[in-house]
Amino acid sequence: MKNIAVIGGGAAGFFSAISVKNHYSTYNVVLFEKSSKFLSKVKISGGGRCNVTNSTNDIRTLCNAYPRGGKKLKNIFHQFGTEDTRNWFEERGVPLKVEPDGRVFPISNNSQSIIDCLVHECEKNNILIKFLRSVKYLSKVKSKWIINFNDNSSSDLFDSIIVASGGSPKLKGFDWLKKLGHKIINPIPSLFTFNMPNESIISLSGIALKQVRIKIIDTKIDLFGPLLITHWGMSGPVILKASSIGARDLFEKEYSFDIHINWLIETNTEILFKKLEDYSMLFSNKLLSKQNPFDLPSRLWLFLIEKSNLNDNKKWGELGKKNMRKLIEFLTKDLYSVIGKTTFKEEFVTCGGVSLENIDLKTLQSKIVTDLYFAGEVLDIDGLTGGYNFQSAWSTGFIAGKLAGKFY
Repeated sequence: MKNIAVIGGGAAGFFSAISVKNHYSTYNVVLFEKSSKFLSKVKISGGGRCNVTNSTNDIRTLCNAYPRGGKKLKNIFHQFGTEDTRNWFEERGVPLKVEPDGRVFPISNNSQSIIDCLVHECEKNNILIKFLRSVKYLSKVKSKWIINFNDNSSSDLFDSIIVASGGSPKLKGFDWLKKLGHKIINPIPSLFTFNMPNESIISLSGIALKQVRIKIIDTKIDLFGPLLITHWGMSGPVILKASSIGARDLFEKEYSFDIHINWLIETNTEILFKKLEDYSMLFSNKLLSKQNPFDLPSRLWLFLIEKSNLNDNKKWGELGKKNMRKLIEFLTKDLYSVIGKTTFKEEFVTCGGVSLENIDLKTLQSKIVTDLYFAGEVLDIDGLTGGYNFQSAWSTGFIAGKLAGKFY
């Protein structure tokens, strides 16, 4: 009988352990977790609902959702993709639903449904879970692995190990893998919100826009999507996407940069000018403050009128062509200064980790040492918000579990 160890009690770790047992039912599998609890990110993700995956079945679209590692995941997603994930959970009694934006959640709207499913599979397959086992280093005796823990204890002998220890906000968290010869890409935050402590727009906290366009100045980041104004700055899908794509650039800027917001999406100023001309004729006796041509939330519209230095008591018929062009220029290039970021400690996603150069992406086995496999965010792989980070955990976990137990 073979012994397989899994390091990490998150989504990738659980899926790896279950995958081993699903493919090799007689093997002994032990999962080691450094803390006193497991599946913490699953518990709180998606506001406690757990965004299990994304509904897209197109491999190219799926790969494009990963700023780091995307193209290299193509073969992995062919082996275990989003449809496989949905089938896996539904076959085990967790019905799922697809929301209009493509995110997939359990119908229960409760992440506990996913946790219960994974825990049940572990119990059914006699997978042993050991808590408070923080890894200090790995060593080999002939062809067998030993895990040495920070409390100076050590494990039994294992034929192979799957590392699914997740991301770490500090480079030091990867020291035990670096000692084995793996290249570590400096871990930095991804998927964070923008702090704007000096901007008065934070007084509009709670306002949500279905679609705006943002451009981060002095970068190539130019995106559109939903935005949320918060009491500390800005959040929402378009901000999170920008933070993910620009993780390295924004880190180098020390999270101090300017952004332009196009509240109107449209970039053709002549189209917008013609709309304002027609509007000013139609509502010539209406006040700017009372008549909004762009269907923006009323509090935001009043804020923008004031910020643009236009008199809110001015009537549309009194605006004039010069002021119309000034207003369009302002609404399509509204400037804000970002000073800092906000990440939610339990939900942090890192850009960085074990370099994919060191990994055989067909098997997820280390190229540095044999019988050592990797799954999940410990790798230099991270995705946009929308279920993509969990999907890479399921996919890599499934394959690592399948191949870590395949001995010749």
